[in-house]
Amino acid sequence: MKLRKSILLLASVAVLIVSATAAATASASPAWKFNGTELTGKETIVGAAISSSLTIPGVTTECKHFLYNMKISNNAEKKGTGEITELPLFECTTQTKTCTVASIEAKKLPWPTHLVTVAGKNYLVVEKVEVEIDYAGELCAFSESPVILKGSAGGVVENSTQTAEFNKTTFTATGTQLKVGATSVEWKGLFPTEGFEVHREQELTVG
Repeated sequence: MKLRKSILLLASVAVLIVSATAAATASASPAWKFNGTELTGKETIVGAAISSSLTIPGVTTECKHFLYNMKISNNAEKKGTGEITELPLFECTTQTKTCTVASIEAKKLPWPTHLVTVAGKNYLVVEKVEVEIDYAGELCAFSESPVILKGSAGGVVENSTQTAEFNKTTFTATGTQLKVGATSVEWKGLFPTEGFEVHREQELTVG
């Protein structure tokens, strides 16, 4: 009887520990902040890529002007959410002379976004990404039909520089992936973030 009571007691303690851990994890979900205060209501943040490249096996595309417009808010659990509403891309070129970029366009906007913490780092995850690229060139292997890129992308948020960086490592950490058909695509990008409306010129952080 004593052994049975001990087992039941240990089981109860284990359940409490698991529940407490789950609660702590939930409460640790990152939120959008301005000047150290959690955002209430909504805000628009904007930025232009400091650097960005998109590599499909055989061709790498870079855009001199890679802009974004994102609406953000914190939900009831204080987890940062948002949606990318605009993503204009201009002056895009490739690293090869055989392929040129005839057009490139973000499709099916808005794209939902959310913040997540992985191994102590905060990330911005973009879902339902879709980009259509038309390549031109007689010898270009991608010129016969538009290239449709789909998937999700995760970038690490650096509060000290107010940037979000996307690369192979951040994709792996967040379990995100971009593909053209069954082919994986590598995307590298460094994006500054800043408030555009009420919180303009205020420090934007995640935590």
